[in-house]
Amino acid sequence: MPETGLLLQMLAMLLAIGAFAGVLAGLLGVGGGIVLVPAFFYAFQTLGYGGPQLMQLCLATSLATIIVTSVRSVLSHNKKGAVDWDILRGWWPGIAIGSGLGVLVASYLHTDVLQALFGVLGMVIGAYLGFGRSEWRLGDAMPHGVKRAVLSPSVGFLSVLMGIGGGSFGVPLMSLYNTPIHRAVATAAGFGVIIAVPSVAGFLFLDVDPGHRPPYTIGAVNLVAFFVVIAMTLVTAPWGVKLAHAMDPKPLKRVFAVFLTLVALNMLRKALGW
Repeated sequence: MPETGLLLQMLAMLLAIGAFAGVLAGLLGVGGGIVLVPAFFYAFQTLGYGGPQLMQLCLATSLATIIVTSVRSVLSHNKKGAVDWDILRGWWPGIAIGSGLGVLVASYLHTDVLQALFGVLGMVIGAYLGFGRSEWRLGDAMPHGVKRAVLSPSVGFLSVLMGIGGGSFGVPLMSLYNTPIHRAVATAAGFGVIIAVPSVAGFLFLDVDPGHRPPYTIGAVNLVAFFVVIAMTLVTAPWGVKLAHAMDPKPLKRVFAVFLTLVALNMLRKALGW
């Protein structure tokens, strides 16, 4: 296929991916990475960009989009006074360290291993979305000391290995430690910035085989996917918000939990060669 034709096909796929991710983000409040990583994987693979570093491309490009969406979300939530800056001040060093470690580990892992990790962790997140209860508690306040020293880098590390922001692990964690849900969602957007900025900086220097990366890729970040997805989510996220106000999102979250679990299972199946 000529280069121009390939680029047009990639643009068409990315427009659809960005539109879908934007609607879901507005409708369910889920982070884009949990949708973008598998979508990028299937799109790039369909276009012929395989190889042992395909998942690194997907993780890095997803995290690049999260910088923009998380900053925008933090600023929006902060205007309403919903961001808990005390939590962010206490947790950002550990999250940043975990994110840096995540980049180092992800850089050396084969695509199959990263697929398997995404599959397993995706099923855990899907199970929590489907069966989690708002009244579940591990404590009355966010932990300090040794617990925070262990949990904060874990959030950053696992998020980078999945190419996601702070919502998928941060919101459940804060909810389990008695943080009101709206404050948890707002503060988790801050987690997303702390996760994405250092990790993308690292991925920009990752050496990816030119024969296995899409056009206009710097390090492991594909610029075409980044700009197209950001543009589309800006357009379609408000549509999802309108839908959310027009219907009950709770059953939709359960449907999304099933969808996410199936996607995660498929990633795991491919990783195991079944």
